[in-house]
Amino acid sequence: MIHALSPTDSAFLWLETRNQPMHVAGLNIYTPPPDAGPDYIAKLMDKWRSFPQALAPFNVHPILRRGIWYWEDDQDFDLDYHLRHLSLPAPGRIRELLAIVSRLHGNLMDRSRPLWEIYVIEGLPGGRFATYSKIHHALVDGVSGARMVADGLSQTVQGLKPPLWAQSLSRHPAGRTRSKAPTLMQQIRGAIRAGGQILPGVGSGLWDIVRAGYAKSGAAALPFQAPAMLLNVEISGARRFAAQSYSLARFKRIGQLTHATVNDVTLAICAGALREYLLAQNALPKKPLVAMVPVSLHGETDAGGNQVALLLANLATDIADPLQRLQRIVRSTRESKDRLTKMSRLQKIAHSIASISPLGVGMVTGTSKKHPIFNLVISNVPGPQDTLYLDGSRLDEVYPVSIPTHYLALNITISGYGDRLGFGYTACRRSVPALQRMLDYTQNAIAELEDALGIVAQHVDEIDEVEHVTAASKVRKTSRTPRKAPSH
Repeated sequence: MIHALSPTDSAFLWLETRNQPMHVAGLNIYTPPPDAGPDYIAKLMDKWRSFPQALAPFNVHPILRRGIWYWEDDQDFDLDYHLRHLSLPAPGRIRELLAIVSRLHGNLMDRSRPLWEIYVIEGLPGGRFATYSKIHHALVDGVSGARMVADGLSQTVQGLKPPLWAQSLSRHPAGRTRSKAPTLMQQIRGAIRAGGQILPGVGSGLWDIVRAGYAKSGAAALPFQAPAMLLNVEISGARRFAAQSYSLARFKRIGQLTHATVNDVTLAICAGALREYLLAQNALPKKPLVAMVPVSLHGETDAGGNQVALLLANLATDIADPLQRLQRIVRSTRESKDRLTKMSRLQKIAHSIASISPLGVGMVTGTSKKHPIFNLVISNVPGPQDTLYLDGSRLDEVYPVSIPTHYLALNITISGYGDRLGFGYTACRRSVPALQRMLDYTQNAIAELEDALGIVAQHVDEIDEVEHVTAASKVRKTSRTPRKAPSH
């Protein structure tokens, strides 16, 4: 049985190259139960191997026929290929864990097999262990992937739920039965029918963007107005990953005092960190950076696959004052959201494609280096609010690992879990030097806003026994002590 991919999902297969893998991943860190013995991980692996059959969409691989991508059932599924067990080299610090994740994330997946891999990695201090779950973006978007991983965990200490690949996602296109794949003409006719619903909203949305360019607020983020800078270069296939988590309460408090959403505060924190990073590199553009911010549409549909709209956000990195920078970001995101609210779901998707379609051309021609549509992608992926467990092991930290692309050498993705926000920085190893310093600069950006608002920190962000590698970075000392966080 074969199932046609949507144009959006197909794009991730077309755009993939050796230097530009198109998979997303999640890094979870666990604390085992007090009674866990030395063979705890081996027993966990045996339990997972007792589910040798994969269900949709984890049992399909991509094939190309007459210019159209399809999912085809894998008749020779081999769980041992997809589920792997690794041990950290001594001394088993988070530094070694992030080194392994960085290497794994730079590897392409085999398209002759289902496009997902799960690594169980033991050897962290205190018996802790991690899982690194990698899945192709053509199969799911970040929100769906995070939900799938969470669905394999339990809200109670006892019991073990079926693993990721043993849970059927029937609403995903690859999980629906279809007796006959659509022809190219059928897809074209469907697109034409949808066009009648889409074009009015797209046209008005693009016109709103043009008018916003002349608005007095100066907050609008416009396509092709982003400055050319060091992140907008061709990339290599090697990756570097850094991560750290922070108390959600700090972000909420800043938002309450400034009438900003948590997402706006998150963008402002990223903007402050980027500004300090670029100043240290003597590479801060005079014009503000522009971020592309995905907005999930999963609340509007039960469909699987990739369901996102995109908006552009002015990061106001040209403004030194942290509060003024946040205010500019709030105005920018509100203007972008106002445009989206006037559109139907189909119009939102089409508007997003129309806004970024030149990016694909720019990747081929190189024009994205001189005239970038935006400078980087910043995503915020909602996560579970309750404490979760894996076979009695408590899930402590959740970090997203995402996709840098040509001319977008850095991706920042934030994932919520319980009362914390986990920041994941994924970058081209060659193009983005000293990525780990972004962790210091992120903490500094939070502290700057708190200081400006007169907030006295009530807690310290820290992960026990986790080394924070700063190289020889010279960062501003603040009264806030950051979590010593995973970085590499």
